[in-house]
Amino acid sequence: MRLLVLGLNHKTAPVALRERFALSKEKVRRGLQHLGEYDPLHEAVIVSTCNRSEIYAMAADETAGMDAIRQFWADMTGHRENIDDYLYTFVDEACMRHLFRVASSLDSLVIGEGQILSQVKDAYAIAHDAGTTSTVLNTLFHRAITTGKRVRTETRIAFNAVSVSYAAVELARDILGTLENSSALIFGAGKMAELTAENLQGRGVKKIYVANRHRENAEEMAARFGGEAVDFDAGLEAVPDADIVVTSTGAPHYVIHSWDTQRAMRARGGRPLVFIDIAVPRDVDPEVSDIQGVTVYNIDDLEEVVDEHKQERQKEAHQAEAIIEEEVASLREKFQYLSFQPLMARLSNRADKIRRRELRRALGKLPQLDAAGEKVMEHMSRMIVRKLLRFPMMEINAAAGTEREQFYIDAMNSLFKLDFIGEAETADGEDAHHRYAQQ
Repeated sequence: MRLLVLGLNHKTAPVALRERFALSKEKVRRGLQHLGEYDPLHEAVIVSTCNRSEIYAMAADETAGMDAIRQFWADMTGHRENIDDYLYTFVDEACMRHLFRVASSLDSLVIGEGQILSQVKDAYAIAHDAGTTSTVLNTLFHRAITTGKRVRTETRIAFNAVSVSYAAVELARDILGTLENSSALIFGAGKMAELTAENLQGRGVKKIYVANRHRENAEEMAARFGGEAVDFDAGLEAVPDADIVVTSTGAPHYVIHSWDTQRAMRARGGRPLVFIDIAVPRDVDPEVSDIQGVTVYNIDDLEEVVDEHKQERQKEAHQAEAIIEEEVASLREKFQYLSFQPLMARLSNRADKIRRRELRRALGKLPQLDAAGEKVMEHMSRMIVRKLLRFPMMEINAAAGTEREQFYIDAMNSLFKLDFIGEAETADGEDAHHRYAQQ
C-alpha cells in the first residue's frame, strides 16, 4: 500500500484557480460518502482551506491511486480541466513530512499562524466520522496533530506571528496611510472576521459595521466591538461612509457585485473605497476593480506584507523542521509494524464474532441465568478468546518487517480463512464504511 497526497496551494496556484477547486465542509462530507466508488482508494482525508486543497489517501498502487484521487476531486468540484502544472504530489515518507509541515504551519502563507492546526483537526474529524480513515490515516493524522502541537510549544514560531487578518489590516494601513478615525465594513462573522475586527480596532478604526447572512451573528459580533450590524444584501448602500470593506464569508459565489458597487460609489460622491477580500472562493467580483475610485486586493496580495515578518521566524522554523524529521523517523518505524494490523484485526474480529454467536446460543439455553451470571459468562468468553490469540498475535507482531512477514500473512489467511470473511467486517458482522489498509 502507498500513502499519497495530491494538492495545490498558495505557492503553486493563484487564488482564481484555488477557488475553483476549494471544497466546503459540506461538499467534503458528501464526497467522502462516495469514496467506496473509487476502487484504488482505501482511506482518504480532505484538507481544504483558503490557501490549499489536498487529498490524502491510501492506495494499493501509486499510479492508479493518483489517477483515482484526480477523478475523485474532479467529481467533487465539477472541474475537469488539466491543472497538472499547479499540482504537487508526495508519496509515503514525503507525504508524512508534507502533512507534518502543514500542521506545523511551515507550509502556510503566514508561517507560525495557528488556524491551520485546527483546520487539519477538523478535516480529520470529518473523514473519521465519514468512516474513510482506518489504521494508517488514523495513525498519520494523530501524529501530525501531535507534531503541530510540539512545534507550537517547543519553538517560538508562533511568537508575534502575523495572521492573515493582521496582514489584511496592515495592507489597508499601507494603502490609506493611517486607519485612525476611519470606519470599516466587514462581510462575515466567523473567526477570521473577528480577528480582522480586533486588528482594525487596534489600528484606530473608530467604527466597525458587520454584515452577515444570519443577522443575529452580525449583531453578536458587532456588539463585541461596539459596532453596528447592517443588512447583508444592502451592506454597501447601508454604509456609505466606510473607508475599507473586508470580506471573509464562506459563500461559494461572489457577494460583492459590480452593479451594487457602482451605485454605492455614486452615493459616496467619488471618495475612494478599498476592498480587501480574504475569502476563498473570493467574495468580490473581479469586475469591481474596474470601477473608478475602487481598489480591490485579494488574499494573494497579502504575501508582500507577510514576507516582511517571515525572516524573524526563520530560526524557529529550522527548529521546527528538526522536530518534524524526528516525528517522521518515529512514524516510519511505527508503520513498519502496520503490515499486520489488518490481518490481526480480521483474526480478532473473526474470533469475536464466533464468541458472540456461541455466547448468544448458550444464554438462550440458560433462561434462569440472572444479569450477574450473564456478565460472568461474557467475561469468561472474552478471556478464552484473548488467551487463545495471545501467542499467535505475539508471533505475528514479531515477524513484521522480517523475511518471515509474508509467510505469516499467507499462513494466517489460509489457516483461518480470513480472505473469505470480508476485510472490513466488524465484530457484529456489519459492513464498515472503510476497508482496512494494508501497509
